[in-house]
Amino acid sequence: MDIQSIKNRFGIIGNSPALNYALQVASQVSNTDLTVLINGESGVGKEVFSQIIHSLSARKHNPFIAVNCGAIPEGTIDSELFGHEKGSFTGAVDARKGYFETVNGGTIFLDEIGELPLGTQARLLRVLETGEFIRVGSSKTQKTDVRVIAATNKDLLQQVQSGKFREDLYYRLSTVPIRVPALHDRPEDIHLLFRKFAADFANKYKTASVQLDDEAKQLLINYPWPGNVRELKNIAEQISVLSQDKLITAKVLSKFLQPYSNNRLPVLASNNVSSHEFANEREILYKLFFDMKKDVTELKRMFLDVVQNPALAQQNPAFINELKQTDMLQPVMMQQPVLQNQAGNTITQPAVPVTIGMSDIQEHVEVDESLNIIDKEKELIIKALKKHKGKRKDAALDLGISERTLYRKLKEYDIEE
Repeated sequence: MDIQSIKNRFGIIGNSPALNYALQVASQVSNTDLTVLINGESGVGKEVFSQIIHSLSARKHNPFIAVNCGAIPEGTIDSELFGHEKGSFTGAVDARKGYFETVNGGTIFLDEIGELPLGTQARLLRVLETGEFIRVGSSKTQKTDVRVIAATNKDLLQQVQSGKFREDLYYRLSTVPIRVPALHDRPEDIHLLFRKFAADFANKYKTASVQLDDEAKQLLINYPWPGNVRELKNIAEQISVLSQDKLITAKVLSKFLQPYSNNRLPVLASNNVSSHEFANEREILYKLFFDMKKDVTELKRMFLDVVQNPALAQQNPAFINELKQTDMLQPVMMQQPVLQNQAGNTITQPAVPVTIGMSDIQEHVEVDESLNIIDKEKELIIKALKKHKGKRKDAALDLGISERTLYRKLKEYDIEE
């Protein structure tokens, strides 16, 4: 079937080269049983491509089912896909067939494949490689003949690198990859799609179809469309229902579009984020910095003890060897400047060893001791409680933390009110 016939049959609007190429690949791969991985942003119409592949295949008279992997809880997804035996888990009052059993001979579309748990990924890999699966709670191996089409809006290779997705499953799924272009990569199709949606909604609501002036068309094309075709369809419906004037200007259109930044840089969090969330993050950072500081201080103290009492070196030779490997016990070699004599010959002065003095080490340790964050925080809490005569609410307000956080710190630091 040619590309235009596919577009007419499945209601696909657009003439961009990237869209046409994706449709061509879907058409060519449909007559095979190869596994297909459809990539694309949310809202570009990945499920339509799975339906195209199934409808043009030899399996078109057999079942087709679309499964949203991200919408099924992790604890039940194995049962949904592969079935379970009676009594295999709490609530399993009867045996149940899974999708791979009920759709035998047909096609299963696994949307948001990147949301699959690792355990389920291993089960799916076995189905793809051998056509075998085992129900939850069973030991009997069953065969199935199901074609798998997967889709994702995530970078699965990045998921593989972070350990969230199996590498062998990724390469097994992406036998034939299809990239569905985002709407902002098809600017020539945006106005065509809007006109189609506007005409459909005009027919649905028995009203005249809305039209865009030139400035509104340009605004529509320049908008980034983070929600892709789904967002464009929603905007067309809103304008068709809410707009009194059927000729839409750029000023009117802008009221229906979400504000965006041209450079798409990250923006600051909105003011409605509660302050205690930032306070909790600040506490975590304080704790992290304090732990790091405590480790460094402890290392310095141990080093100082060894320098002051050489007998410790014989008692703990392993620690001394570690210090030697880090050059902490080695003198620092300061290279003298490179000079030249009148004849132009280079004269390099010998290196001079410079050791760290005991007073320097003691000074650093003493300074670290005086900067204990927990002691300072405890001192501030006690002062605030005294200032407000033990009233937690007022003390917490003065300290800039929640009353609940103050109560926890009172318990943590064993402060008596």
